Amino acid sequence: MSDMDRMAEMETRIAFQEDAIDKLSDIVARQERELAQLTEMVKLLNRQLKQLDLSHQRQPSDEPPPPHY
Repeated sequence: MSDMDRMAEMETRIAFQEDAIDKLSDIVARQERELAQLTEMVKLLNRQLKQLDLSHQRQPSDEPPPPHY
């Protein structure tokens, strides 16, 4: 294999590696955005659950009296 052939092969490999790196970088950026969205959704759901919990707490006076036998 001549020096020119090896050089061409290395340039081809580098081009494929650069393409792969670009694709991986795009994937990581997309995943970061999705993770941020999911984190916000979890925070929102936690707030809603806490509000629901607080609004549905029963007081002893709200309970009907037990049946008398």
